[in-house]
Amino acid sequence: SVTGVQTCALPICRVVLPLLTDAAASTSRRSLSDWLRWQEQLNPRAIELGLERSRTVADRLGLLPPPFVTATIGGTNGKGSSAALAAGIWQAAGHKVGRYLSPHLLRYNERIAIDGIDASDDAICTAFAAIDLARGELPLTYFEFGTLAALWLFREAKVDVQVLEVGLGGRLDAVNIVDADAALVTNIGLDHTDWLGPDRESIGYEKAGIFRAGRPAICAESAPPDSLERHAEAIGAHWQCAGANFAAGWAGDGWNWQGRGQGGSTAYANLPMPALAGAMQIDNASGVLALITALQERLPVERAAIEVGLRRLSLPGRYQRLGGLILDVAHNVESASVLVAQLRAEPCSGRSLLVLGMLADKPVAEVCRVLAPVMDTAWCASLPGPRGLEGDRLAAIAQGESLTAVSAGTVRDAIASARAFARPGDRIVVCGSFLTVAAALEDRG
Repeated sequence: SVTGVQTCALPICRVVLPLLTDAAASTSRRSLSDWLRWQEQLNPRAIELGLERSRTVADRLGLLPPPFVTATIGGTNGKGSSAALAAGIWQAAGHKVGRYLSPHLLRYNERIAIDGIDASDDAICTAFAAIDLARGELPLTYFEFGTLAALWLFREAKVDVQVLEVGLGGRLDAVNIVDADAALVTNIGLDHTDWLGPDRESIGYEKAGIFRAGRPAICAESAPPDSLERHAEAIGAHWQCAGANFAAGWAGDGWNWQGRGQGGSTAYANLPMPALAGAMQIDNASGVLALITALQERLPVERAAIEVGLRRLSLPGRYQRLGGLILDVAHNVESASVLVAQLRAEPCSGRSLLVLGMLADKPVAEVCRVLAPVMDTAWCASLPGPRGLEGDRLAAIAQGESLTAVSAGTVRDAIASARAFARPGDRIVVCGSFLTVAAALEDRG
C-alpha cells in the first residue's frame, strides 16, 4: 500500500513510490508465466549463491529491516512442514502471517501465502515488476526474484510475522538477507554437497548461517554436527538443541513437550499428533514449539492455537495418499529413510510397487539402496530439464543396488505401468523428486 510506504525515510520513498506506479502499469503487460520464463533466462546460472544482489534490491525497495517478526527455518529435510506448522499455529493464535516456501509442486503461487491463502497472479506480478525496476542491471536469479517478491508482499500486507523457508544452505541463500528474530534448523543431512560441502560438519556450518547474535538459534536434531553449536556460540546466539534444551515424548495417542522460554519453563501434555504422517513429524513439531516459545513475548500463543495448528497441518507431497497412490517428495538418504520407516509402520497385505524419478545431482544410488529392501518392483521415469535423470540410467543404477527396476518413460507412463501390474492389496509409492510428485498430481488433475 502506498500509505504504508509513505512512512519510510525520504530517500527510500523517492525510489519506492515511483516503482509502485510503474509496477502496477507493467503488471498488465506480462503474465505470471511470462515473468517466470523470463526470470529463468535473466541469470545464466540456475543457482548462484550470494547475498549482495538480493540485499541491494531489498534496500532499494525499503524491505530491510522488516517492521515485523521474522522466523527463518533451514535444514535438510522437514523445512516445509515445519514452516507450514509454525505459520498455522501463529495464524490460529490470531496473528497475521506471511509464509514463504520452495519449491512449489503445481503452481508457483504455492510459494507465497498470507494467512494460508496463496498469493494471486496479479499480486506476484506487481511485486515482480517493482523488483525488476529496482534491480537495474543486477542479474537476479529465479529464486532471488521469488524471495524478494515474498518480502515485498508481506510488507505490503503488514503481516505480524513472516515465516521464511531457506532454499539452499543458509549462509548464502537469498532468504538470509533478513536478520531472523529466531531461527530453526530442522536437521542436517547429505544433500547439495556440490554447493554446501562433502560432510555434515561443513553443511552444518552453511545451515548455521541463518543464526543471529543475541537471538534464539534452535536445532530440532538431538545430535547435530558440532559446527552448528560452535557457530551459534561464536556469534553469541542463544543456542537451543533438542534433547538438551527441549524435548518431546510419546504419550498414548498424543505426545508431550517441554522446554524453556524467556519466561521460564513451558510444558504441554498430551498434544494431538501432527496431521502429517511419520514419526519424524514429532521431531519437526518439537522444534517448531521451541521456536514458538522463543518468540512468545512478541507473538503470544495459547495451547488451543497449537492444537489447531497440529490438527490442520497439511502439505502436499509428504506421504500424501491420493487416488490409490502414496506420494512423497523424498529425494535424499534421510528423507528416503523416513519414507521407508513409515511404510514399514503401515504394512500392506500385498506388494509395494515403486514409481521413481530423480534428478541427476541427487544421491541416486544411495536412495535406491535405502528403498530396495521394502520395494518389490520399480518403474523408473525420466525427468525433464538439464538436471533430469533418464529412466534407463536410473533403472541401471537401481538394479546395481539390488532394486528390481525397469525404465518406463514419463512419470505418467510409469504410474500407468505400475497400476496395470498391481494386484488387490498392493500399494504404489511415487517418490524421488518434487518433479516426480508434481507430475503424478498433474496426471490425476
